[in-house]
Amino acid sequence: MAIGVKALPITFVAHAIAIVAAIMVLVWCLGFRGGLAWEDTNKNLIFNLHPVLMLIGLIIIGGEAIMSYKGLNLRKEVKKVIHLVLHAIALILGIIGIYAAFKYHNESAIVNLYSLHSWLGIAVISLYGIQWLYGFVIFFYPGGSTGLRSESLPWHVLFGLFVYILAVANAAIGFLEKLTFLENSGLAKYGSEALLVNFTAVITILYGAFVIFSVASQGPAEDDYSYSAV
Repeated sequence: MAIGVKALPITFVAHAIAIVAAIMVLVWCLGFRGGLAWEDTNKNLIFNLHPVLMLIGLIIIGGEAIMSYKGLNLRKEVKKVIHLVLHAIALILGIIGIYAAFKYHNESAIVNLYSLHSWLGIAVISLYGIQWLYGFVIFFYPGGSTGLRSESLPWHVLFGLFVYILAVANAAIGFLEKLTFLENSGLAKYGSEALLVNFTAVITILYGAFVIFSVASQGPAEDDYSYSAV
């Protein structure tokens, strides 16, 4: 059931928060951590791709994909394509971001998949991919029957929200994990970088909250054959 608030102002706030989050993670990785690189003798630059791609890709663009149904006053078919394409971009950037973490570990002689963050990360990207493929086949092409789409839609929405919430939670865990490593290596616990990382995690959670609020809010009027989906 939708709450008695229009979706448009909620999505505007979410867009603003997304911009702030993207700027903060870039300031951290470019300004404090030395930059981004796919190949470099400084392997930390390879790792820096991971938080940038995961936050901007899976969290921000993925959130925009979710909000597209409630925040855009367009025909259903147009919103469906936007929703599909944005989720595809988010998924691709997420896969590259996870590969960057594996690449950093392998080239730095660090073992893989030893932390809760890494386990959840693999689970999130796998579930995200399954969700996208199912949505593509059932709701886009070749498309399921009317009955199948109607029965699948509530589960598609619920599962999509679950995966997204899990992604946001794991992003927060990732920021905490990396900051803990840095602090154990000598980074000042109350220094500007530590505060930046903590606040980036807070802003990420806040963005995720507004994305969820938008789902529960009142979207624009649609034609008789439309539906609202995540």
